[in-house]
Amino acid sequence: MEDLSGILKQHPFIEDLSEEYVKQITGCASNVVFHENDIIFKEGEKAEKFYLIRTGMIALEFNGRDKGMIRIETIGPGQMLGWSWLVSPNIWHFTAHVIEEVRAIAMDGECLRKKCEKDTKMGYEMYKRFSLLLEQRLQSARQQLLKAITNT
Repeated sequence: MEDLSGILKQHPFIEDLSEEYVKQITGCASNVVFHENDIIFKEGEKAEKFYLIRTGMIALEFNGRDKGMIRIETIGPGQMLGWSWLVSPNIWHFTAHVIEEVRAIAMDGECLRKKCEKDTKMGYEMYKRFSLLLEQRLQSARQQLLKAITNT
């Protein structure tokens, strides 16, 4: 059986992180599997985790009210899902819907926040990585908003 830190180091979000940091965050990690049509999290629920996607596909959507669910991005292997656990009030802003069975590493947000507060150099490194994800999600949401406006 493969060690969880070995699996973590294979993920692009973690692969170039120092051995010391990987060792620290492994204690916050667990393997998870989601099946087709599962909802990983819903918009408005408390955000406590994030996911490093190993296999499968996830639709990241938000409720467009009279337009139904609007997909802002499809997330797959090698990508990361979830940033809301990091920013107060720690509420999901989107819904993550499984469109193809997913195998992922779930990271406990509270556990990681505590480790980052204790080791601020590691915290800064993680912050830089999540900042890139936030920027990507904002751009995806912006593009979908523009599509929605031009299609009305």
